[in-house]
Amino acid sequence: MPNIISKLKHRGGDDVPVCGHGAVPKNNYRYRQQRGVNLGSWFVLERWITDEPFRCAKDPAQSDLDIALGKEAKEILEHHWDTWIQESDWEWIENRGINTVRIPIGYYHICGADPAVLHRTDFQPFYDIFAGAWARITQAIEVAASYNIGVLLDLHAAPGKQNDDSHSGTYGKANLFNDRHNQSHTIHVLRCLLTQVHKFCKSHDPPLVNVVGIELLNEPSPPSDKVLQTWYKSAISDLHAIDPDMPLYMGECWRTEAYADFLSRHHEHSKNWPLTVLDHHLYRCFTYSDIVTSAEEHTKALTDLTASTPQMLASVAEKIGRAGGGIVIGEWSGALNPGSLSGKPNEQKEFINAQLQLFEKYCAGWFFWTYKKQHQGDTGWSFRDAVEAGVFPNFVGIKRRDVEVIDLNSLLEAREEARWDAWVCYVQYWAQIPGKYDHARFTYGFRAGWDDGYAFLLSTPPGSMTANEIGFKGAWARGCTSDHGRSYWEFETGFIQALEAVRRDYESRNWEKHVAEGFGRAY
Repeated sequence: MPNIISKLKHRGGDDVPVCGHGAVPKNNYRYRQQRGVNLGSWFVLERWITDEPFRCAKDPAQSDLDIALGKEAKEILEHHWDTWIQESDWEWIENRGINTVRIPIGYYHICGADPAVLHRTDFQPFYDIFAGAWARITQAIEVAASYNIGVLLDLHAAPGKQNDDSHSGTYGKANLFNDRHNQSHTIHVLRCLLTQVHKFCKSHDPPLVNVVGIELLNEPSPPSDKVLQTWYKSAISDLHAIDPDMPLYMGECWRTEAYADFLSRHHEHSKNWPLTVLDHHLYRCFTYSDIVTSAEEHTKALTDLTASTPQMLASVAEKIGRAGGGIVIGEWSGALNPGSLSGKPNEQKEFINAQLQLFEKYCAGWFFWTYKKQHQGDTGWSFRDAVEAGVFPNFVGIKRRDVEVIDLNSLLEAREEARWDAWVCYVQYWAQIPGKYDHARFTYGFRAGWDDGYAFLLSTPPGSMTANEIGFKGAWARGCTSDHGRSYWEFETGFIQALEAVRRDYESRNWEKHVAEGFGRAY
């Protein structure tokens, strides 16, 4: 749908700011609401998800290195890479409304693109075993693009290990943050990853634009925030020099507020940082507190917007958004400890729905862990099983409508009607609170939000099941105006309210009727 929104703005008056992002395919992928699933245990393997690849692994048979040290490793791994996710899986995922996948990889999976990533690491002897992984990773990007699915590449296993878990590549203890070589080498790995992704995507005609970001580290466990944040600044600087536009995702060690402050502070000081995203993982089944809390109480703690988790997400999303970034839930599940379950009907379904509603309200995206397990039936951890059992919705997001013709006057009239209704409520609310306001900024923000919100919806590629919506709302709003002064919050409020109004308008329209009535040709 070529530049329909520029025409709306032209016909709507000069007071509508011109968005600095541009509704181009690359931004549509990167800034849209990411509704995703992790393709866990495709490359970085976890035995609890699939034990078949571990059949010849060396004891303790828990990690990728254990498999490499065992018998028939090359044959076992290549067979697994070629069969774990197939064409039918991509189709099934897209048909559920999922528009992005997070793919956990280890640094050793990149060796087929650059053997130097293995230098002075535990995996140095195993180039032949892992060299074939890179071709499968790039093929995954290519196939995902054919389904309009974005790809977040997550460095799940770094040189020296960033945490003690076996999903960081080896069974041993973490030694990334105690070794300067490992720290610098991990940045080399990320530079290689970004360089090769950039090269691969540019080699296509037209170039692939569906890589939505690179995650610098999964669940890092540093000795202090200062150590990790210093490393993050170095990594971001190096990667920005290679591709200044690629979004970068950061694990926040479950210290979300502290890392929101870090991100906000450095975005202000380094205004040319790329879109930078905090990745928060939310599980409610591991700690003693989780176990003694009932499923009903877990659900209530997510639906009560005055509770700690909703309050934290709301605060962090606002702060990071105003700095030009965002927050996603990179891992979550429907799993509850047996101690939390009472046997009441639908308690797992209600828990899942509570999470979805919360993440949709405050976050730029979410990624369920994980897509599937080898042994079926686990509706807490297997997305596929959860959907098929009816405890997870069969479809998420907005279904794309086949819009062949557009009535510009109708959209403009709907915008102004929605803006007026929102503005009246807004002014009445703030009239009760003494202060100095610039309510015209709300109007400017609302019109910009409506126009760009519709730009996303109407630019959804033909054949896509789900329509694009702006997910990084704060970051996108910030790019729509150069005035970030005292009254900016009023612009932002109008912008975000408009996105909600756009969704309601898009879903309520009878687009087939519009086509039948023969409104003016699409622009």
